[in-house]
Amino acid sequence: MTLARTERASDALPRSVRAPAVPGGRPPVWLVAVSVVCASAAAIPLVYLLVRTFDAGFAELVDTLLRARVLQLAVNSVLLAAAVTGTCLVLGTASAWVLTRVRIPAPRAMLLISALPLAVPSYLAAYGWLVWLPALDGFLASWLIMTAVCTPYVTLPVAAALRGASGDLEAVARTLDRGPWGAFRAATWPRVRPAAAAGALLVALYTLSDFGLVSMLRYQTLTWGINSAYGASFDRNQAALLALMLVVLALTVVAGEKRFRGQTGPGASRGRIPLISPGRWLGPTLALVLSAPLISVVVPVGGLTSRLLDAETLREIDGVRLAEAIGATLGLAVAGALAAVVLALPIAVLAARYRGRLVAAIEAVGFLGHALPGIVVGLALVFFALAVVPALYQTVVVLIFGYAVLFMPKAIGTMRSGIAAVPGNLVDVSRMLGLSPLQSWWRVTARLALPGIGVSALLVAISVMKELPATLLLRPTGTATLATELWSRTTVFEFGAAAPYAATLVLLAAVPAVVLSGFRGVAKEEL
Repeated sequence: MTLARTERASDALPRSVRAPAVPGGRPPVWLVAVSVVCASAAAIPLVYLLVRTFDAGFAELVDTLLRARVLQLAVNSVLLAAAVTGTCLVLGTASAWVLTRVRIPAPRAMLLISALPLAVPSYLAAYGWLVWLPALDGFLASWLIMTAVCTPYVTLPVAAALRGASGDLEAVARTLDRGPWGAFRAATWPRVRPAAAAGALLVALYTLSDFGLVSMLRYQTLTWGINSAYGASFDRNQAALLALMLVVLALTVVAGEKRFRGQTGPGASRGRIPLISPGRWLGPTLALVLSAPLISVVVPVGGLTSRLLDAETLREIDGVRLAEAIGATLGLAVAGALAAVVLALPIAVLAARYRGRLVAAIEAVGFLGHALPGIVVGLALVFFALAVVPALYQTVVVLIFGYAVLFMPKAIGTMRSGIAAVPGNLVDVSRMLGLSPLQSWWRVTARLALPGIGVSALLVAISVMKELPATLLLRPTGTATLATELWSRTTVFEFGAAAPYAATLVLLAAVPAVVLSGFRGVAKEEL
């Protein structure tokens, strides 16, 4: 009732006033305080790693860094991340160009197919390939499969940027005897480069943080070294130092992305560019776009299906254990999503409604989990729980908190956009009708921003279902999710026994994706 009255009252305002709120003013002290507390929670893993490093001392730090084995792990991590990022940047940009500039059959369906690898965790793709080729391992295998899994991170944002980029400059370049690619490089690439850089950043961070795929394919990187140092000898100092090294690499990648992104000028008028007819190159063009889905989805799903249809696999399915893994996965996904939303909501409100250095700093700390690999968060929280709250060690509380730290950036970004889109005049009118700031937030802003909050919760839930390294380190004894069951069986080459868990994980992760489309419809209707 209050929301309806507020909307009717706002209709009396001039059209120029009825617009989303423009951030500004001084934020309430209580909101800043709550946001600082939530952001501080996200900083605990990094702060504790720094404390462990200082405790170890400079001599041990240098000794660890100069070990040949550690240097090799670092080189392997950098080499794989660089190779995958470079390949994804080229392949993703080329695929986006084809999807937006070339006349191909069913372009919308092709765009959807090109996004399918995002639904498949890297370790699940590796499992599918190992079903067909059990001897597959090493750098080349890791590079091939990881590239296929990560290519959509570049394809989708670049395709969106190409659709919004001006076509006039590219058309002029074509009239100056430049070919399609030459015109693209000269006129369009500078304007879509930020989108490509953002996608490349996600690829690099995903590759650096990956643990499941490189472990299954026996390619030893820093994540493998961290797990070995923690699991084999429980060497806290070495594990912490390796984790800090991985964080430094991730932060270096973030800084490099900002330099590569560059600055773009204002766009020109959006002229339409005639689509290019591929002619005899239609086959190779489609092969380019479909290569990533084929490698990361079709082949793994084919291997998974072949194992599921095997009579011996069907006989050996442990229904009780599978049901327990499903229950644990769903329960942790719901709890992790709620925890991430609760921690992210004050920061999202602050960033959506206010500006300033303090607000920017709080938001940046909240996004810190974006650069912290799952294995680093897991390891840091293990050390933190043992040192500060030993009663919570190996409890579900620490595991859920780890999920919240890891996936808080997903929640902040989505909720911030939804809150910022709520018309500011509705909030002002609700205050004029006698509501307190908290009542105004609950009855007006929260209701209109609910679709965005729901989307953020679903995104986090999907991520929690697929998360592997943090779950392995933080889960309570006896707790097994679909991801951990899949990993534990593939590491001992029990591919048939792993098939039911892999198939169930794919099906469960697909459910929130379907629900997301419904939330988008609600969001469009209400906002």
